[in-house]
Amino acid sequence: MCTTCGCGGDHSHMHSHTDEKGNVTIHATDGHHEHEHTHADGTTHSHAHSHEHGEGHDHPHTHKISVEQDILSRNNAIAAHNREMFAAKKILALNFVSSPGSGKTELLSATIRRADPKKLPITVIEGDQETSNDADRIRSAGARSIQVNTGKGCHLDAAMVHEALHHLDPAPGSACLIENVGNLVCPAEFDLGEAHKVVVISVTEGEDKPLKYPDMFRAADLMIINKVDLLPYVNFNIDKCEEYARRVNPKIRAIRVSATKGDGMDQWLKWLEAELILASI
Repeated sequence: MCTTCGCGGDHSHMHSHTDEKGNVTIHATDGHHEHEHTHADGTTHSHAHSHEHGEGHDHPHTHKISVEQDILSRNNAIAAHNREMFAAKKILALNFVSSPGSGKTELLSATIRRADPKKLPITVIEGDQETSNDADRIRSAGARSIQVNTGKGCHLDAAMVHEALHHLDPAPGSACLIENVGNLVCPAEFDLGEAHKVVVISVTEGEDKPLKYPDMFRAADLMIINKVDLLPYVNFNIDKCEEYARRVNPKIRAIRVSATKGDGMDQWLKWLEAELILASI
C-alpha cells in the first residue's frame, strides 16, 4: 500500500502499450488480486490477496510498518539507480508536484514552446491515474513524452520512472521533466531520482497551502506560483503565500508566472537553463 494513504503503492506489475502512432503508455498495478472461493452452500466470497510475503502473520500494525519501510527502501534503491543514470548522462531531472488543476501541464507545454531546443532539449514523463490526455498535450507542444497511468495509485514512484526512462531514452545533456499525479501529500515521500522537486501552486488555491501541506513544500527547492494573470479576480495574497512557504522551508525559491499569458516565463526559463548547465558539469 502507499505509505500515506493505502493507494496500492507497491506497483511491481507494469506493462506498456504502443498505439498506432508509436506513442507508449505504461500501466502500473500493485501486487494485489481478487480471489474467489465457494462454500458448500453455494455462497461465493471474493477476497483481496497480496503478493507481499508473510502478510497476515504479524500484528496488523507491525506488519503495516514493515511493509511501509520495505516499500520506501525498495523505492529509494531504484531512485538511487535513476539518479546515477541522470548523472552519467548529465540530464537534469525535475519532479513537478501540485494539487490537481494548478496548471502543471500547461506550464510544461508553455515551457516547451518557448524553450530553445538547442539550449534546452526537453522530454517529459507524464503521471496520471488514467488517460493519455496530458502526454498528448505535451507532444503537441513539441516534446517527446511517455504517459504513466498509475491506476489506483496517487503518485509516481521510482520504479515507474525507471520503466518510463527505458522507453523515453532522454538524450545526454537534456532536461527530463516529470509531471507527478496531482496530489500534495504522497509525492513528498517518494524520491524518483530527481535533482529537485518543483511545487506548483495557482492563485486560484488558498495562499496557506504551504502551511496545510508542509511536507511537500519542505521537500521542494522551487515554488512556482501560476496563473498570476488572475490575481485581480481572486482573493489570494501572493506575498503571504511566499512568506508561508519560507516559514516551512527557508531555502525555497519562488517564481511567479502565468503559463497562458507569459508573465514570469523568462525568469523560469533562465532558472531551468542555469540548472541544466549545473547538471552538465
